[in-house]
Amino acid sequence: MNTTTFRSVPGVPGWAKSAAHTVALVNVPSGLWRLGLAAGIPFGLPQSEMDVMMTPGWGSLYLVFLAVFSEAVAFLALGLIQPWGETWPRWLPFVGGKPVSARKVVVVSSLGALATTIYGGLFVYTTFNAELAGEPWAYWLVVVLYAPLLLWGPLLAAVTWHYHRRRAQGS
Repeated sequence: MNTTTFRSVPGVPGWAKSAAHTVALVNVPSGLWRLGLAAGIPFGLPQSEMDVMMTPGWGSLYLVFLAVFSEAVAFLALGLIQPWGETWPRWLPFVGGKPVSARKVVVVSSLGALATTIYGGLFVYTTFNAELAGEPWAYWLVVVLYAPLLLWGPLLAAVTWHYHRRRAQGS
């Protein structure tokens, strides 16, 4: 694989690189928790909570899907600082080697930043108003593992703004 695929575009400041990499990692803690639940690890939750989530069982498929999908979407933030966010990788059929539409990227990424900011806010609200059955430490574990998601929207918005400014200057 070409190592230049993982290098930042020239002119990307350190803060944007850090922000994009952080966005790509904010889902890891909650994703690992979901994967653990899917495997049947209760993390201090009683069997009644596991039964509601249908884990292990059919609910495990949802938890695995959510963990993988969330991380994949967050990973796309790296495209805002790397060459594949400006030119489609050559190995992609139909679009490989063609320029990526900056306008479309900015619109989709901005909507993503808005959605993840709302999600983070709703998470905080519901977490602090929820009555989670189980060990007291289980509640705090969920808070600690999901708290990084609060960074997702604002950091994605900042990197999107930089991407927009950089691509507008280049055209």
